[in-house]
Amino acid sequence: MSRDPGTPRLLRRLNDRAALELLIGDGPLTRAELGQRTGLSKVTAGQLLVRLEERGLVEVTGERAGGRGPHAALYAVVPSCAYVAGLEVLPDSLRVGVADITGRTVVEITLNPSDGRDPVEAVHAAVRRACEAANIGLSRLRSFVIGTRGVVDPVSGDVRWSYDLPAWHVGVLASLREALGASVTIENDVNLVALAEHKYGAAAGHDDFVVIWSGIGQGLGVMLGGKLHRGITGGAGEIGWLPVPGEPLPADVSQPQSGSFQRLVGHDALRGLADRRGLIGNTVPDLVRGGDEGYLDEVAGRLAVGAVAVTVVLDPGLIVLSGDVGRAGGARLAAKVQEAVARVCPSRPTVVTTGVAGNPVLRGALVAALEQAREQVFSDTV
Repeated sequence: MSRDPGTPRLLRRLNDRAALELLIGDGPLTRAELGQRTGLSKVTAGQLLVRLEERGLVEVTGERAGGRGPHAALYAVVPSCAYVAGLEVLPDSLRVGVADITGRTVVEITLNPSDGRDPVEAVHAAVRRACEAANIGLSRLRSFVIGTRGVVDPVSGDVRWSYDLPAWHVGVLASLREALGASVTIENDVNLVALAEHKYGAAAGHDDFVVIWSGIGQGLGVMLGGKLHRGITGGAGEIGWLPVPGEPLPADVSQPQSGSFQRLVGHDALRGLADRRGLIGNTVPDLVRGGDEGYLDEVAGRLAVGAVAVTVVLDPGLIVLSGDVGRAGGARLAAKVQEAVARVCPSRPTVVTTGVAGNPVLRGALVAALEQAREQVFSDTV
């Protein structure tokens, strides 16, 4: 029977991990500052830093003046000790971001995958192009997280079903891991948006919240107790299928635009609503952004139907509106949804607009990839 290699070794590993996380979040730090924050003695903190320097994980980045004595060396994590990749896959584009282990994005590119190549070839080529643009070797990527619109099986990690990405199916994950390594993960795109909101956006500091994604399609990202809730089959959050009063139930569930809530708040529905009010705009987000108060009230009332259903079941406390409609409506739309929910719901969640800058799916993919990579790199120091 195998045994743990010993408590001192385990403690060193735990201390190393804690120190690296502190240097990522609060660095650069001196040896004394690191000792104070970790509770380690100066001698132990010094030994730890020597060990991490030898592993190529930390480096001296400067000095800090203090008192009459010599300046204290400042230590930081070596950004280039590992890299990760995040991807967003859409029918007409493939976006790739590469970040170093500190979380700094070093390159972001967008490619058109519509040239007949299969998903594995498309992803492999895109990641290779991104690495070339960043001037780093593909072998230095420690984790890959891919966001898709599909339903992802939480057990196998495979895409069970995707309406507009039919080539993404069971078996693709295994092929991707053969091409890129075992650290490839596929995740639902709105779940990744929830990770981004939790890390960088409107849900920072909140461990219980939902993201309502309103756009061409409708989605829901659910975080409870600081963890994503995916459901048994990965289908949690498919809010477009929510039955709503006044809209027919779908006759064919293979047609995602036929869901009742989708019929109520999808682009076709919101454009039709604008047409009836005589509003003019090139796109639905333009209509929402520039719509009059009456139009925005009606849009908010429709979104509130879904928000109420989620609230009475999950009571999340915080609802973040995202997607092109949620982003375009901004704080005006969020306030109106909050008011509409409060009128018919015993719970009164706060409703806010997204706080994530840039591409939220890509940012969430990088958040997930960094978490995986740091678990690998920071837990293997002894």
